Amino acid sequence: MKTRIQTLGIAAILLLTFSIDANAQTRNRKNTTTTTVKTTRTSSTVSRSVPRTKVVYKTPKKKVVTYRTVPSKAVTVKHNNNTYKYSNNKFYRQYNGRYISVAPVVGLRITTLPVGYRMINVNNRKYYTYDGVYYSNVNNEYEVIQPEIGTIVYELPDEAEKVVYDNETLYEYNDVLYEKIQYDGTRAYEVVAIIE
Repeated sequence: MKTRIQTLGIAAILLLTFSIDANAQTRNRKNTTTTTVKTTRTSSTVSRSVPRTKVVYKTPKKKVVTYRTVPSKAVTVKHNNNTYKYSNNKFYRQYNGRYISVAPVVGLRITTLPVGYRMINVNNRKYYTYDGVYYSNVNNEYEVIQPEIGTIVYELPDEAEKVVYDNETLYEYNDVLYEKIQYDGTRAYEVVAIIE
C-alpha cells in the first residue's frame, strides 16, 4: 500500500511538473515573434570610385623592401606585358636588378589559390580571398578581382595603411578602401570604395 501511494505521488508530481513546463513553453511561444532582417548594400555592379588625389596617407612615405632573389620555386606569371614571380603567397616584380613584393593587379591569373585562402559569398557569388587579394574562378584559373562594395572581411593585411578621405579615417590596401565596423559583435572591415 505504501509503495502504491509513493508511486502515485511520484506520478502526480511528474505530471504536474510536465504540465507546468509545457504551459510555460506554450506561453513563451505565443509571446515570441521571429523577425528576419535583410541588409541591403549598394549595388555591386557599379563601384564607388574615389580619386587618388583626395586620399591622404597618414604615413607619407612607405618603406620599400627589396630582395636580391626570389624563392627557387617561384612561378612566373605574365599579365599585360608585365612579369611577376609568385611564391609562398607573395607576388614580386623586378626593379633595378632586385625584386620588390607587390600586390597583384586586377586581371592577373594564377592556377592555384594561396594556402590559407577563405571563401566568401557576396550577393550570391562565390569569391576567394587571401591577404587582401580577391579571386574569382575563371576557366579553371583564379583571377584577381576588385571586391564588391559592401564586402566584409575580418582582417586586413599587415601592409594596409591608415588614410583619411572626406574627414574619415579608413584603411587602404591594393587601391581598396575599408571602413572599420562592428559586424555580428566582432570587429570587421567593410569595402567602401575603390581608388581610381
